[in-house]
Amino acid sequence: MELYKQRSRWRILLAIFGMIIVVITSFYSYYLAKNVADRELKSVKLLGMATTEINTNLDLEADFRLPFEIVENNTVPLIVEDEKGDLTGYNYGSNDNDPDFLERQKEKLLKRGVVPIEGTGYAKFIYFENSKLYNSIRFYPLVQISLVAIFILFGYMVFSSSRREEQNRVWAGMAKETAHQLGTPISGILGWIEHLKMDENVTPTQLEIVDELTHDVERLNLVADRFSKIGSTPKLEKANIFELLDECKVYMEKRASRKVVFSFPDPKNTIAFVNVNKHLFVWVIENLMRNALDAMEEKGEIKAVVNTLNNNVVIELSDTGKGIHESKFKTVFRPGYSTKNRGWGLGLSLAKRIIEEYHNGKIYVKNSKINEGTTFGISLPLAD
Repeated sequence: MELYKQRSRWRILLAIFGMIIVVITSFYSYYLAKNVADRELKSVKLLGMATTEINTNLDLEADFRLPFEIVENNTVPLIVEDEKGDLTGYNYGSNDNDPDFLERQKEKLLKRGVVPIEGTGYAKFIYFENSKLYNSIRFYPLVQISLVAIFILFGYMVFSSSRREEQNRVWAGMAKETAHQLGTPISGILGWIEHLKMDENVTPTQLEIVDELTHDVERLNLVADRFSKIGSTPKLEKANIFELLDECKVYMEKRASRKVVFSFPDPKNTIAFVNVNKHLFVWVIENLMRNALDAMEEKGEIKAVVNTLNNNVVIELSDTGKGIHESKFKTVFRPGYSTKNRGWGLGLSLAKRIIEEYHNGKIYVKNSKINEGTTFGISLPLAD
């Protein structure tokens, strides 16, 4: 649980750091754009003075190099209107001398709220718009944020997929190794049990104990078999879901406190077939029931309800335990998450893998309230 708290803190810190970068970049871009806008305004005013000088100075010996250089070096798209109302365009390419285009462009600028610069003489009014450089600087933060967001999203998807695959390989490897390690002591215990059975001096009471030991070893063998199937494609067989639930109830009822009430549907009166791997599916149900017993502290009710909906069997397993906070409904299925001091936090993670990857079903927390209880839902396709 602490692992996920630390991960949440890191996400918050990274988000804050990212926001700081975006804010700094935006302010700097705004500063640059304002400087460019001020320079362009001065450039437009100089161009107005230069065009007036060129068109009104009648001195044939006057030096017009500076005014012409000002006009040629201007990069701001603008329209100059003289005293007669004639328009001259600059930096509109082939449309600089097209009166219809310039008139339409002038109307567009006025509709956008552009206030013309008032001059004198030839350049009575100057209508101008932002240059490409100004627009590029102005919209740079939006482009940058979009590219960074796409990069982060793509990187997160790739990293998450890779991490999940790595986790799956780790858990599957651990499960198979556990099954392998259990095999040797189980075989040894079975050998000792057979040896005790053949002993001529064994008493009836001791034989009863040996029989119980045999049942427990068979259970251990079943657990090892379940672990060995993790990571492999299990064989699915048609089974009555009510009989499987009743089998789980009978097993857990003998090992739970007498203060726990088990309310399960009667398998004799109802039938619904699903394709499951019995060993793995029973493991999932038993795991949910063990968690329920821990949450109830050996006192309360475990209830199972089965319905059919849209060609699916929906199992709802409820308890009257401590409950789960709504923000943890998805977190409980992550590997390593646990509210208990013991265990590795793999039970619900493996249950999710068994139901969703092996049985094409779905497992989820349907609802839960603190100190009132939790309901897990499992949906499985109906068998043909």
